[in-house]
Amino acid sequence: MKRKISLVLAVACAIASPAFAEWTFVGGPTANAFIQSSDSTLELQCDRIRFVPAGYEDSEDIVAKQGLSIRFMKDGTTEAGAFQIGPENANTQIVDNYPVEILFSSAEDYGFVLDQLAANASVNLSMIDQDITYGIFDLAGSSAAIKSLRSACGEAAQQTVSADAPEGLVYCGGSAVKRQIEYVILNSPDGEWDALLTVNGKVTRAMTAFSYFGNAEAPKGFVVALLGEDRSEALIFQDAGADWLEYGDYRYDKCN
Repeated sequence: MKRKISLVLAVACAIASPAFAEWTFVGGPTANAFIQSSDSTLELQCDRIRFVPAGYEDSEDIVAKQGLSIRFMKDGTTEAGAFQIGPENANTQIVDNYPVEILFSSAEDYGFVLDQLAANASVNLSMIDQDITYGIFDLAGSSAAIKSLRSACGEAAQQTVSADAPEGLVYCGGSAVKRQIEYVILNSPDGEWDALLTVNGKVTRAMTAFSYFGNAEAPKGFVVALLGEDRSEALIFQDAGADWLEYGDYRYDKCN
């Protein structure tokens, strides 16, 4: 939930100081803008935030509560706006054994967060609805880094949209649940993500699995499973001249 407010924060918790460091933009292979102090890091990617707090117990705490309050500060005491992370607007999990990753459900919500990070003096990451701070980061220089990030993310999205998908990889149908689904296996994987799965225009990174989830014998015609970063699954089949995939509980047949 977004709220635009102006107030003076009550000093009801231990005073924390901003992490004074420089914002840095890295173009690839995964575009990101980040700031790093001696004990914590805040990283912005195209559709998500990764936050490394000072202690691993803080990561566990954030994920257990499935909540994080992002407070945008005009100065050391005045709050200009805030965004409350929760299960209704983001997926929060621990990745790579330490960072908390916040994957936003809505591009509009993430756009609001980026706008506020670019416009204000510091950001306070705290326990939702409580005055317990996990980290404070200085936002000087964030505007230029976020501008570069948005430019890189926009170019990547345009390349994805404009790229011609290989013949036979667009599927339609689904009986009661109509969807148009497309996938492409990448020549240059993004880490473990070596495919893109597009459902009704929404693109998700995926990894390929050519074994059928450990079963000794795969169903007839099984080609590959696509395991989406958002925990979706698509099973690709080809048999007797027919091409189809299974997504959820529905079958989708080739339509291009």
